[in-house]
Amino acid sequence: MLLRPWRPQDIDPMAAINADPAVMRWIGDGSVRTRAQTREAIAAWEEEWETRGFGLFAVEVRATGELAGFTGLSVPTFLPEVLPAVEIGWRLGQSFWGRGLATEAARAVLRFGFEERGLQRVLSIHQAGNDASARIMHKLGMRLVRTGTDPSCGRPIRIYAATP
Repeated sequence: MLLRPWRPQDIDPMAAINADPAVMRWIGDGSVRTRAQTREAIAAWEEEWETRGFGLFAVEVRATGELAGFTGLSVPTFLPEVLPAVEIGWRLGQSFWGRGLATEAARAVLRFGFEERGLQRVLSIHQAGNDASARIMHKLGMRLVRTGTDPSCGRPIRIYAATP
């Protein structure tokens, strides 16, 4: 696995991931994203790198060169009650599920956040019922710190935290 900057050729494979209802089930209200929305999102992720010094990495399978999805750090502006905060998140295409890639990538991103960016706390948020993400958070050594509601869709969420 390789964590790397975004490339123009990543738009189509990431758009395919974002268009999959199974992948998007636990993101906001579960709506899929279009190619145009994906292109805009990648541009915003790149801008976040420039303005904050962190952001979402493209996750590439080193052996094949395939884009598996993303993992990285962002500010969870959708949830003002936890701000100021930095969140770790991930999204992989279905064909990459169950291989440990999300956990491996997230571990590397946590190290990056703590060691390279000096963060003292990183959150991770999942919708109640998204057991796969909860398992990753547990594997990362994160602990549940609060529950709440995603204001964008009214779904219950769980908020985990990790410290160096």
